Amino acid sequence: MYDYRTIFPRMPHQVTIGDVTIRDGFQSQEKRVSTEAKIFYLSELVFAGCKHIEVTNLGNPHLMPQFDDAEAVMGYARSDLFKDRCQRRGIKYDEICFTAVTIRESAVDQAVQLCEKGIGPDRLLMMISTEEEHHFVNSGTTIKEYWKEAERSIKKCNDAGMVMCGTVSTIWGSPVGGPTDMKDAVEFTKHWLDIGAHDIEHSDHDGSGTAPEIFRYFSQVLDAFPDPKLHIAHFHETKRIGSASVLAALQAGIHRFEASLGGIAGQPANFFEDRPVPGTGKYYHVSPGIVPLEDLLVQVDEMGIKHGFDIDRVLWLGQQMERTLGRRLRSDAIRNGRTLKEGDMSLARPGLQERKRKLGEV
Repeated sequence: MYDYRTIFPRMPHQVTIGDVTIRDGFQSQEKRVSTEAKIFYLSELVFAGCKHIEVTNLGNPHLMPQFDDAEAVMGYARSDLFKDRCQRRGIKYDEICFTAVTIRESAVDQAVQLCEKGIGPDRLLMMISTEEEHHFVNSGTTIKEYWKEAERSIKKCNDAGMVMCGTVSTIWGSPVGGPTDMKDAVEFTKHWLDIGAHDIEHSDHDGSGTAPEIFRYFSQVLDAFPDPKLHIAHFHETKRIGSASVLAALQAGIHRFEASLGGIAGQPANFFEDRPVPGTGKYYHVSPGIVPLEDLLVQVDEMGIKHGFDIDRVLWLGQQMERTLGRRLRSDAIRNGRTLKEGDMSLARPGLQERKRKLGEV
């Protein structure tokens, strides 16, 4: 009667969690994160069990100088050195999926060039918003223009041996244009699949979603497109309700999620190092973080849901990320850890047993 999966029969027994630290996390930082640090976190996340990882953004380095080392990072990901490091740890390199964000067709062309050099990603990602003002902030195109560009880009992507993820944004509202209709997002999902997208990232880029609306939306999506491998939930946090969003998506039947170490994420910074840069202008400050990988893993692990990560290693990585960025980040799990399965008698107040003896309670 009270079994959780009787109430929510679509809830998964196992999830796939992709990491977006190196792309989504570092693009929002105002200080440069070194190529060496990116390579360190890429490696360590894979060694901790991550098989789906966003490694760079192939957009114009003038707009996003954070990623002027994209070729170097991809070169390492494809290197014999990294493949050997994976093999020595029993990791099947061919099961790792490297994603690069390619908002515009010119970035897709760059990904194709990397493939020709033997260092291309496995998967690209393009992004459309159901609310056109928000979409114009991100891409500089109308929605109709973008659909045509996306269709051309998917063909180029597939011809080069890569797959395309189509992202749908402003599902639960837009910080630019205001309220939106979730039915539009379902239609946009259909259009992505119709033009050849491999999977769909359903994104709350500014924390607009509430748990009831998230459950309702993903229930509609899975009714329309039942294969759970098609759908990825991507929740930014502006009100610290990300764990509720995750739970609602799980209850609806979503199997795939994205997160980052320390919850770092957001729009491309409009100030970098010692100068202003284009980034995404005023919109940069709207989405300050995403669901922390450390907290998400602890959450699903304690629900008995399989995930494939070494949680202790991820918690350690979260601690290192705070040192890398020089500030406290959003994860609580790196401080509080997992729920204790056994007590800690060092916290006990002395004298209980003596008092019970005096009172004859023993």
